[in-house]
Amino acid sequence: MATTLSNIKPAPADAMQFRAALGMFATGVTIVTARAQDGSLVGLTANSFNSVSLAPPLVLWSLSQKAGTMPVFSQGSHYAINILAADQMALAQRFATRDIDRFAGVSWREGAGGAPVLDGVAAVFECANRSQYEEGDHVIFVGEVESCSRREGAMPLIFHGGRYYTELPL
Repeated sequence: MATTLSNIKPAPADAMQFRAALGMFATGVTIVTARAQDGSLVGLTANSFNSVSLAPPLVLWSLSQKAGTMPVFSQGSHYAINILAADQMALAQRFATRDIDRFAGVSWREGAGGAPVLDGVAAVFECANRSQYEEGDHVIFVGEVESCSRREGAMPLIFHGGRYYTELPL
């Protein structure tokens, strides 16, 4: 019998090997922010961001089902996806740190639905929380972009192989 791709079953990916392979895909770095019903601010560093549609303007990102901020994002009406600039690595690390006030000393303005928009970012997408899909151990959030802006000339912060980089012209 001839071997074809249709009858070869790959071995399940080892979790560490899978994560390491995913790390080979260079991504931008975002901080997703929202305001909880009690008025408190939440935010986290994420690189699971992608465009979905131009008409209507839709973007997506994902969050672990175990995340402590899951109730705020799943029940809230709006969030902001802040695309970080090359000079904002410290901000990315701050919003990835647990058990601190991530917004202490951070400049921001109120965006759509009260979601914090961080100052100095390369771009921001202010989104209505349109839909959510549970897949594996994450929830995929699809946001309808109500407003977006960008900082002219900003260089992006990039994450690859577990390290931060900045854009280098070819």
